[in-house]
Amino acid sequence: MKKLFSIISTLIAVALVLTACSSTNQETKKENTVVKVASHTAPMTDMLELVKEDLAKEGYTLEIVKVSDNVQANVALKNKEVDANFFQHKLFMQMFNEGNQANLTQIQPIYDAVVAFYSKDIKDIKDLKDGADVAIPSDPTNMTRALRLLAEHKVITLKDPNSFSVKVEDIAENPKNLKFSPIALLNLNEAYNEKDLVFNYPAYITKIGLSPEKDGLLVEKTGDLTFAVSLVAREDNKDSEAVKAVKKALTSDKIKDFVNTKLANVAKVAF
Repeated sequence: MKKLFSIISTLIAVALVLTACSSTNQETKKENTVVKVASHTAPMTDMLELVKEDLAKEGYTLEIVKVSDNVQANVALKNKEVDANFFQHKLFMQMFNEGNQANLTQIQPIYDAVVAFYSKDIKDIKDLKDGADVAIPSDPTNMTRALRLLAEHKVITLKDPNSFSVKVEDIAENPKNLKFSPIALLNLNEAYNEKDLVFNYPAYITKIGLSPEKDGLLVEKTGDLTFAVSLVAREDNKDSEAVKAVKKALTSDKIKDFVNTKLANVAKVAF
């Protein structure tokens, strides 16, 4: 009987040790689950910083990978150097996929920035001189957004006003004989001092003290979320628990409140 009791006691002790080891391993694994998200500027990086604690509670350490430009963020995602990125809209992502044989996919629109045209010289679009030099983004998708904005305010007329693939050549009427200068998105701030009219996003234009609400000469009015800034991953990891956790964090009431308060008048919630 004593021998049987001894065997049972030993088995129970072994089971307890194995359970403890298993729990410790699971906790270690949970604590060491790193999820990497690439971005490069506020307010996207601000939002990611804001959800670090929320992700930690879910067992993830969020590593914000700072990149120098939009293309680098997509290259890093394509090459599996990061799990996701947060900076672009769906059309920009699709353009990258087509040109780079990539399989990036939109996970969730988060917010839509209020874009506008700005001028250092005039306060009313009616005062825009004939032959004025207008700076627009050089990448196809943001060029489309800029030209659609000009058409929305009847500065120009497009051959197909409903198209989301618009180039300067697609302008049907240009009453003021405007000259268009395609410039890289991240260089549009410099163009503000050189051109008569400049398109830009609030994330960039606020760096030189301007905002769409106070300084925008032409402000986008449409409620279309086609250009909403989104969380993006790859086809091979879009359903991973890590990406799902980031999506959950970025669609929380905390982020909704951030957009509605900190980004009031320059952005709107897209989820």
